[in-house]
Amino acid sequence: MKLAERGNPAMRSWLDRQGLRLVAKPYLSGAFATQQLLERLTVEKVPLRELTAGYGGGIFDGPQSRRVYLTDPEHSVPFVGSKDMMVADLSSLPRLSRADAESQALWYMELEPGMTMISRSGFNAGRRAYVRPDMGGFWSSEHVMKVAPDRSKIESGYLCAFLASRFGEVLVRGGVYGSAVRHIAPEYVGSILVPRFGEAVEKEIHELMEEAASLRAAFQSGVNQATRDLFETAGLEDVLDVRWHEQGRDLGFAQRGVDVTTLRALNFQPRARKILRRLGEVEHVTLGDVCKGGKLGSGVRFKRVDADPDHGAVRLIGQRQAFWQRPEGRWITPHQAPSGIFASDETVMIAAQGTLGENEVFCRSFLVTGAWLAHAYSQHFLRVVSGDSRVPGAYLFAFLRSEPLFRVLRSMSVGGKQQDIHEELRTTIPVPILGDSDVDRIARTVREAYRRRDEADRREDQALAKLEEAVVRHAGV
Repeated sequence: MKLAERGNPAMRSWLDRQGLRLVAKPYLSGAFATQQLLERLTVEKVPLRELTAGYGGGIFDGPQSRRVYLTDPEHSVPFVGSKDMMVADLSSLPRLSRADAESQALWYMELEPGMTMISRSGFNAGRRAYVRPDMGGFWSSEHVMKVAPDRSKIESGYLCAFLASRFGEVLVRGGVYGSAVRHIAPEYVGSILVPRFGEAVEKEIHELMEEAASLRAAFQSGVNQATRDLFETAGLEDVLDVRWHEQGRDLGFAQRGVDVTTLRALNFQPRARKILRRLGEVEHVTLGDVCKGGKLGSGVRFKRVDADPDHGAVRLIGQRQAFWQRPEGRWITPHQAPSGIFASDETVMIAAQGTLGENEVFCRSFLVTGAWLAHAYSQHFLRVVSGDSRVPGAYLFAFLRSEPLFRVLRSMSVGGKQQDIHEELRTTIPVPILGDSDVDRIARTVREAYRRRDEADRREDQALAKLEEAVVRHAGV
């Protein structure tokens, strides 16, 4: 049971500041303790609503509306929900009808670089993310609150750093209310006091956050470029632009030569078979042969024993967090788990258990390299480790992350409610083989993209550390 601190009991005046809402969370979450710390600051503190500008005063969400999803980029826009705002790779976002997005009801839901997004409802309520340069022209759902800074009054990167810091964490989440479906109100967010540390400090923090955002945009551009380079060099550009949903549903087809490998109709999906035939027309080697001497299988099952990060614990990455910019969640001791919880450099991880929802991560891929080698991974990933020197892991990732391979892997599903990827069918996937110089170029592009992603995390950590230093210095802690 979580209790309030004896030396810091809830006061009657606090209830007034909460609009007389009898909700325990603000007092137990540390929100009021943090407010008291910020009140001790010897610098000016300004309500957030006085530092924003734009629609609704600069702090707004949106109305509930119908959603018409399309696939043609000319007639649709990328659509960001409260979960999507956390992801690192935005290439698989759903696309909302452009006509609806630009309508009188939703035009103001367009994201602009420099905004801060706050998930305002549901399980993820209270998470914050910065709108990157490559997110201009994206639209957001009503479940994402936007904070648009008045750039004549405050630097956008500094404002996001404060809201993303541990101070902003408890202040924002301290305003969460509701039971089954949690919410945060824009009025509450607007009342948060933002400390002003002077132009020099705020500008330094802003520049670090901007550099981090630019590096994340460069990561996105790099992995997209590597995938397109691979398919175009292999002469498969027609496969890359698959336009899956424009091909019509797979109905009324016949399949000959069926054996005991599988009797499931989905595994013979004509659209997926067409992709496989096209991949087989170029020089290739099967995924099973690539992974001989490597690995093509799920991780080990193990008991999770929670531990503290200060006592040798490692972060456990599950399928939900694996695709976020910065994973959150559970810390476990590696001493009570097998060595298979870790991954070797350039292991391609594929989310291998889940459902076939269009926006689910099942069959999506990511690469383990750099800073992510320190994490542990659950058994729910298909680990793809190359044992073929002609096919480095970075090159294999550029291939497996593509939309056509996502569709092929989905077509190899087995199971009831929870799907898995057929053990035998996945070994037959053709992997294009290119010249050594082409493979090296594509692999370098992927590696550089992931180096930029790690550097983005470091810049963001530096910004948050400088904010922490400023708070401590002016609070007399």
